[in-house]
Amino acid sequence: MKILILGGYGTFGGRLAELLREETRLTLLIAGRSLASAEKFCAALGGKAVATPLAFDRDGDLDAELRAAAPDLVVDASGPFQAYGGDPYRVAKACIALGIDYLDLADGADFVAGIGAFDAEARARGVSVLSGVSSFPVLTAAVVRRLARPGDTVETIAAGIAPSPYAGVGLNVIRAIAGYAGKRVPLLREGRPAFAHALIDSMRFTIAPPGYTPLHPRRFSLVDVPDLRVLPALWPGAKSVWMGTGPVPAVLHRGLSLLAWLVRLKLLPSLLPLAPLFHAAMKRLRWGEHRGGMFVAVTGRDAAGRSFARSWHMVAEGNDGPFIPSMACAAIIRRVLDGKRPAPGARPGTGDLELDDYAREFAARRIAAGIRDAACETEAAPLFRRVLGDAWQHVPETVRALHAERGRHWWEGRGTVERGNGLLARLCAAVMRFPRAAASVPVRVEIAPRGRGVQWRRTFGTRSFASELSAGTGHFERLVVERFGPLAFGIALVPEDGTLRYVVRRWSAFGIPMPSRWAPGGATREFDDGGRFGFDVEISHSLTGLIVRYKGWLVRAAPREETQP
Repeated sequence: MKILILGGYGTFGGRLAELLREETRLTLLIAGRSLASAEKFCAALGGKAVATPLAFDRDGDLDAELRAAAPDLVVDASGPFQAYGGDPYRVAKACIALGIDYLDLADGADFVAGIGAFDAEARARGVSVLSGVSSFPVLTAAVVRRLARPGDTVETIAAGIAPSPYAGVGLNVIRAIAGYAGKRVPLLREGRPAFAHALIDSMRFTIAPPGYTPLHPRRFSLVDVPDLRVLPALWPGAKSVWMGTGPVPAVLHRGLSLLAWLVRLKLLPSLLPLAPLFHAAMKRLRWGEHRGGMFVAVTGRDAAGRSFARSWHMVAEGNDGPFIPSMACAAIIRRVLDGKRPAPGARPGTGDLELDDYAREFAARRIAAGIRDAACETEAAPLFRRVLGDAWQHVPETVRALHAERGRHWWEGRGTVERGNGLLARLCAAVMRFPRAAASVPVRVEIAPRGRGVQWRRTFGTRSFASELSAGTGHFERLVVERFGPLAFGIALVPEDGTLRYVVRRWSAFGIPMPSRWAPGGATREFDDGGRFGFDVEISHSLTGLIVRYKGWLVRAAPREETQP
């Protein structure tokens, strides 16, 4: 099968080629205005698919160029689709006329919504023409279908993309966003058509796949994407549809929003002339974690009239996140190779993939995804169950038993304790009342409700220390917060290899957020120890070295009166 990728050496076209490069059944025509750039890209691509460079001018004689290339499928990955001029559908129409299937990664709301004008002609020619085959709106629609169960009425849909600061966003994407920044965007709000302002209207959300280290909470700002037009048609009962992006660093995001206000106030006609400057700034203003993600959240009522709130969370590590916008095209092409060609007609591609079709693409990358259901994460549920969501089932049974009990309960066993030898380490351990070094010592743990959380009092021999655990809010959202007096630590719960790991994500002192690099370190895990609750806790710091490490086992104990303060 021969695939012609317009913009094949660009940001999205190039990543699509990388996703497909191991397909032996494919010939990839890497096309663009620069033959030299296409040749350079093909030489570096590697893989088992045949990659052929091709000079192609989308503003030239399309009929002649397409006849010469003779592709089975054209993928338009160039853009920006909002700036295609007076005849934006030239490529799609040429493909229909020649009987060539067509996909595009358009992110322009008007462009994607308008593709349906060619439906009758495409059907008559037996050609599949799918527009917007990218995260917005194809992945969004697939996720909403997964979140909405049979008989549900979807009332609100919100989604956002959180790119890594190192993602390498293309200039065409920046041009598209700069073109509508600060301008009115039509959307559905409170059941009525309304307008909001791009990059100004915003919300906060924490992307946290169950059982996986979450992203830090982010501010998402409204973007003008196809979902705002096509999703209300798919879910007529929806009263609100909102889509956003959450770029970091936060100072860059705030700066873009401030400039968007200048457009809203008509102090600037547009930010489009500043797009090259924004692109250059994003290449230089890079710090923070090399992680990105996406969320989709829906609310509504089930068949019995009960309200529900569910959300899908996805996190991608390192350079794997930037491949996600191209995965929808890759998944459709693999379906075609397997004999599942999309039905003829011209339409947004929102109904041609399901979430399961992404499974192969996600599995090949460092991508974690999962669903959270608010009905399972109420305050009536145990603390760790609330934070872990569906990942609770991956925690060892003996560990679940300790964290699932309600009310005051006691556990006892034995443990060993190591202490750091440095002066600062000894001082920190003394202030926190950590246990003294011991080769083997009786251990007793009392867990009791305290406010909206629980207090853990650990006694090693005769020495006790306590901390309070609760579900995080605000900057600690989706984390367990453990407080030792004025110090608070936001901890991600990560089931992994038969253990439950604690990962410190944020911390504060006297309510003041502190830099992550200053946080204490050390590995902490809970596990099954031959049918007993096993624990291994290490607390250290770059300035002190080891402060304390205690490990051992616990079993359920009979209650008794605790007299220590």
